[in-house]
Amino acid sequence: MTTQKDLLEAGLDVRRDMFGVAGAEQALETATDFTAPMQDIVTRWCFGEVWNRSPLDRKTRSMLTLAIITTLGKQNQFKLHVRGAIANGVSKEEIREVLLHTMVYAGVPAAVDSFGSAVEILKDLGLEK
Repeated sequence: MTTQKDLLEAGLDVRRDMFGVAGAEQALETATDFTAPMQDIVTRWCFGEVWNRSPLDRKTRSMLTLAIITTLGKQNQFKLHVRGAIANGVSKEEIREVLLHTMVYAGVPAAVDSFGSAVEILKDLGLEK
């Protein structure tokens, strides 16, 4: 039986792998009384439960996440998940193809914004000029 504590630890492991120890810890350490319950749920449910389900691997989940976040137009989250996608083995070329595919189905403005955000993060990671 998986406990809430097990899910929290599993979620923290995923967050650390994707966003680095500092990024994962910062999200929890900066939580306030107001935001702590949200961070707990995100860690347990999103990263502990969903990101650890089979049969999809983390790379596939990252590509799906980039497409969904592009569609929603949530650029701050998109930038975070570009870093996570790279950590999960998604290549720069695969990110480009996800965005081109999303552009056709979700719209040009959403994809153009995400291309700009992806370039910003890829430059920070030394993967783009």
